Amino acid sequence: MSETKEKYLEFRKQLTSEIKLVAVSKTKPEEEILKLYDEGQRIFGENKVQELVRKAENLPDDIEWHMIGHLQSNKVKYIAPFVNLIHAVDSLKLLRTINKEAVRNNRKINCLIQVHIAQEETKFGLSEEELPFFLDELKKEEFGSVIISGLMGMATFTDNFIQVKEEFRNLKLIFEEIKEKHFKNNTHFKELSMGMSDDYLVALDEGSTIIRIGSLIFGIRNYTN
Repeated sequence: MSETKEKYLEFRKQLTSEIKLVAVSKTKPEEEILKLYDEGQRIFGENKVQELVRKAENLPDDIEWHMIGHLQSNKVKYIAPFVNLIHAVDSLKLLRTINKEAVRNNRKINCLIQVHIAQEETKFGLSEEELPFFLDELKKEEFGSVIISGLMGMATFTDNFIQVKEEFRNLKLIFEEIKEKHFKNNTHFKELSMGMSDDYLVALDEGSTIIRIGSLIFGIRNYTN
């Protein structure tokens, strides 16, 4: 058995069936993805549009592709025909473009609203102060071809897991407040994407429903690919 398969199967054992595992396959070759596919993994995440498009063209059609990186509006058209979930919607401009391209492709695209919960300024996402305006505009405009499935957030990159826990807990509270106020009877709004290889255990404790795992499954990344 290959090392990738062995790592994947060991990791999978610790997750309940309710948790969605996004195998983050960025920079990894297609043959490595197929090893996990053969073991039943169907959700894979990429953060570069060009790489995502290439892999989607070459790999099985029943793979559920997630765009997990920051997405520029002018690149939405390339992934709109097939992407299943866009994790990082951080502006109305981007959401309008996704909706337009979804209409053009005669499909609905699932999206998560990215909330900025970390201390690092370099991370993307809407601040807590920006969220009310964003959500109010959602009600005013016609977004009939996007499905708001929940929230996504990235914690501060730190060894201080108390801080990480607080950030994830805060995002869970924001999720519950938004669910109650804006999506109370909406069965689609149910996902909370938080947690990566370094902090997924904390994220799961705080209510994550989707975790994004790369290096713990695939090993150290080769950024020369």
